[in-house]
Amino acid sequence: MTNLKRWVLQHRPVGDIKAGDLKLVEEPIRELADGEVQVRTLYLSLDPTNRIWMSDQDQYMPPVQIGDTMRGGSLGIVERSRSDRFKQGDVVNTGLGGWSSHVIANGMMLSPAPQLPGVPLTAYMSVLGATGLTAWFGMCDIGKPQPGETVVVSAAAGAVGSIAGQIAKLKGARVIGIAGGKAKCDWLVNELGFDGAIDYKNEDVGAALDRLCPGGIDVNFENVGGEIMDAVMARMNNFGRMALCGMISTYNNDDRPAGPKDFAQVLMRRLTIKGFIIIDYLPRAAEAMAELIPWVMEGKLKWKVHVDQGLEGAMDSLQRLFTGDHDGKLLIQVSPEP
Repeated sequence: MTNLKRWVLQHRPVGDIKAGDLKLVEEPIRELADGEVQVRTLYLSLDPTNRIWMSDQDQYMPPVQIGDTMRGGSLGIVERSRSDRFKQGDVVNTGLGGWSSHVIANGMMLSPAPQLPGVPLTAYMSVLGATGLTAWFGMCDIGKPQPGETVVVSAAAGAVGSIAGQIAKLKGARVIGIAGGKAKCDWLVNELGFDGAIDYKNEDVGAALDRLCPGGIDVNFENVGGEIMDAVMARMNNFGRMALCGMISTYNNDDRPAGPKDFAQVLMRRLTIKGFIIIDYLPRAAEAMAELIPWVMEGKLKWKVHVDQGLEGAMDSLQRLFTGDHDGKLLIQVSPEP
């Protein structure tokens, strides 16, 4: 019988994640109990929040414990089943099945993966998965862009940011993206239809915002934090809205990230700032899918996935999130598709 491989947390990272913080272990696959399903992982999602889960800081879920399998979302195919809900060959979403070649779980904890004609399986880990839901709820439920308003999205070439910006365009807003490098900025403008893009690696973000947003900023979809967030907030209009999705620029810092440099702007401009985590919105997923699925089927939403091969390289792949060395949603293909 095939063995199971999984990454376990050995040490809580200090600063950047280092070799030895996680360890790849191999062990026999146990027998199934009644109601359980064995799933072979097809795709594993790598996300900035993985770094938060490795730490013991105050966070929205319990930290991964030392010795436990590293947490992560995955999509897989049923190999064995003792559950009435699933049969061999079914493609399922394991939720947070983890960094593992196989997942054994109670069938009640799994959900069937939707399969639409012409839509690749990777879409259910990106535009039609948690990524798309995050973009939709952050933009539509918190940002609420109106026709003609100006929206700024940081990490705009990333998985969530690229979809969030396109949603704002579909709602009639002007959209400015902030990304790292000319190629990513060109993609935002030429392929995704953004109204402008700022290369934070090679230009002054504040000066570029003044040029591209002369009437100020109404909505900030914030993925980065730090100095870029400060530059955007300083230019927000009265009654502006900020959907705080992430602060990836701070995740490898040992100190807690500082808040906005000029917090008085929140009062003076009467800004609304709301942090959000997608798990809070999952009961309302159908609202988002009612728009996301038609947009995908009609070709109105574009997305990219960057797929690395092999569970063994997960530690190296994860570094791409913090160097920007990937386009769109970062996945690992753990085993071949059926």
